[in-house]
Amino acid sequence: MTDKFDYDLFIVGAGSGGVRAARMAASKGARVGVAEDRDLGGTCVNVGCVPKKLFVYASKFPDIFHIGNSYGWSFDSAKFDWHALRDNKNSEIARLNTIYADLLNSSGADLFSERAFLKGPNTVIVGGKSYSARYILLAVGGWPYIPEFPGSQYALSSNEMFFLERLPETAVVVGGGYIALEFAGILNGLGVSTHLIYRGQRLLKSFDSEMTDKVEQGMRSKGVKIHLNTKVDSIEFVNESHDVFLSDGRCVSADLVLYATGRRANTNHLGLENTSVKTRHDGSIIVDKDFGTHEPSIFALGDVIDRVQLTPVAIQEAMVLVDHLFGKAEQTIDYLNIPTAVFSQPEFASVGLTEEQAKETSADVSIFVSDFRPMFQSLSGGDDRVTMKLVVERASDLVLGCHMVGEHAAEIIQGMAIAVNAGVTKKQFDSTIGIHPSAAEEFVTMRLSAR
Repeated sequence: MTDKFDYDLFIVGAGSGGVRAARMAASKGARVGVAEDRDLGGTCVNVGCVPKKLFVYASKFPDIFHIGNSYGWSFDSAKFDWHALRDNKNSEIARLNTIYADLLNSSGADLFSERAFLKGPNTVIVGGKSYSARYILLAVGGWPYIPEFPGSQYALSSNEMFFLERLPETAVVVGGGYIALEFAGILNGLGVSTHLIYRGQRLLKSFDSEMTDKVEQGMRSKGVKIHLNTKVDSIEFVNESHDVFLSDGRCVSADLVLYATGRRANTNHLGLENTSVKTRHDGSIIVDKDFGTHEPSIFALGDVIDRVQLTPVAIQEAMVLVDHLFGKAEQTIDYLNIPTAVFSQPEFASVGLTEEQAKETSADVSIFVSDFRPMFQSLSGGDDRVTMKLVVERASDLVLGCHMVGEHAAEIIQGMAIAVNAGVTKKQFDSTIGIHPSAAEEFVTMRLSAR
């Protein structure tokens, strides 16, 4: 390290990636500064996966109460209090923010609760003061994107959904990705009459089509009204209600309209014009394999580079970068088999290649599929289903992809991801003794290929 600069590393943004980079760099003796003008933890902790998962938990209770009758339980007096859920969530997020602040402070990093602005390749302005840095890391994340159209000002983004003053009776959710499906499930589970509008032919278009069809079927069976190949032409706000005019000529009235149509890099007003950093048309920062920008002293990672917008990915990217800057450059990141989950209802999780992707790279693949009613539904006669799928290359016997729709899919696929990344074969799946009775055992009992 050198005293030529005020800091060895200055990080703009204290989301999951930025905080991890700060802590790791400080542990290696680097002088670290961090600037964040919003809550600590970024999107995930404050207006993303953490509070959203808490809402998912809340939305599942009606089904539990219903099935409970079959198991001898009565919940006749149960009622839902939106304000209690919202306020308890707020308390939990505040607690997590305190933990993040403590982690940064205990690491020795200097935390600035203000927006940082780039003055040059090695200079940031924070609170009107100038600081020099050997390296600058941009970890500013993304921001919800709502396209402009007649009445778009009446639409909410996912950010506002966590702080509603009241729960609506009817809602329109626009989008076909993670956020749209998760909020559609949350609202529907909490008793809101919910429409899901998506311009494409199928939901979760980048995932295995057979599995996403199962997700769609499950959502429809739970009461979500799904409109595919449909766009919103305009929104009018009349008599305290939103009239949502669709491309097929229909009009849907709703108390609330949520646009979950993606996020864009949060690079506005950052001062990039004072550097050689280059961006794409959507504002995302262009980086090389080592997260370097076109400015040698400036790096970027996480959602702002629009590579893989997942919290664990940003954390791993941070660890790789810090090792590259202040360590032995031994750590790497492999984007090939990243496990992911959509906390829709039904839940979906996946790792590795889809059937479509596998057939593009190898015509000789075997597909194993199991679809069944989970044991939990046996007494109630419910129609929830579990679907599991293995994509196997015949020549090598390697399991190329592992996918699941159903309760606890994320928990089960996390373990499967270790196996897939370790190069597991179908023979090894077959030789593994299952845990009975469990849904997960089905992964090691599938013997006959579906195709």
